[in-house]
Parts: sequence; C-alpha cells; structure tokens
Amino acid sequence: MKLKFASIALIPLAAVFVLRTVVHAQGDMKSVWDGVYTQAQADRGKDLYSTQCASCHGPELTGGEMAPPLAGGEFISGWDGLTVGDLFERIRISMPQNSPGSLSGQQNSDILAFMFAANKFPTGTAELPKEAGILKMIKFEAKKAPQQ
Repeated sequence: MKLKFASIALIPLAAVFVLRTVVHAQGDMKSVWDGVYTQAQADRGKDLYSTQCASCHGPELTGGEMAPPLAGGEFISGWDGLTVGDLFERIRISMPQNSPGSLSGQQNSDILAFMFAANKFPTGTAELPKEAGILKMIKFEAKKAPQQ
C-alpha cells in the first residue's frame, strides 16, 4: 500500500519535471535568423537543388506550373510560424516528386541551406543538422524578432 501511495505521489513531481523540460527547451529555440547553416553547406545544396529540384521549382526557386516557389514572400509567409523541422519533413517525405524519400537527410539539409541562402537568411558557423527532431527546435520566422 505504501509503495502504491509513493508512486501516486511521484506523478505531480514527474509532471513538473516534464513541464520544466518543455519550457527550458522552448527557451533554447533558435530561429532561421540565428545563422543555422554554413555557406559551404548552401553551396553543396545549390548543386543538389540544380539536379533534384530545379526542373519543377525553377532554377531561380521561383516555382513552376505545378510546383510552388521556394524563395520569396509567398514561400516565407507560407512557412512563417512553423519550424525548420516541419519544412524538412515535407521535403523528406514528398520530394523529389519523381522519387519521394530518395534523398538522404544530409542532402535534404544541404538543399534547405541553399533555400535559406536564396531567401537571404544569415549564415552561421555550424551546419544545419540532418535530424528532424533537432530541426524542430529552429523556428521559421518571416521577420527577425527584435533584440531584447
């Protein structure tokens, strides 16, 4: 009976721990404005984009007859408020259109880096990760948040 009571008493403690972890994790959120990719990664992504994406999305990322733009206001506003992980997952499961899921996580991250460069998001010193879970910690924001 004491053991059952002790485990019930631990439930609120566990809930507090989980809540603190979530709040702490949100505090660790980055933004596309924080330099989340490198220029070298974007350069690799440019080559991949040319061979894997440009035939549908256009060589200038402006979209095509059946494919949306990947640069510019329409693209940025369409992803505003979501995460880079959301965009990564969309690419991972549905692109390229003729062979969805055929690119590696690294290739998808490199293409994303190229897209970020084309959209004038700043570069940084570390490459964009290839893991969707980590990318969910990066907010896609249309405008840079004011400095606090």
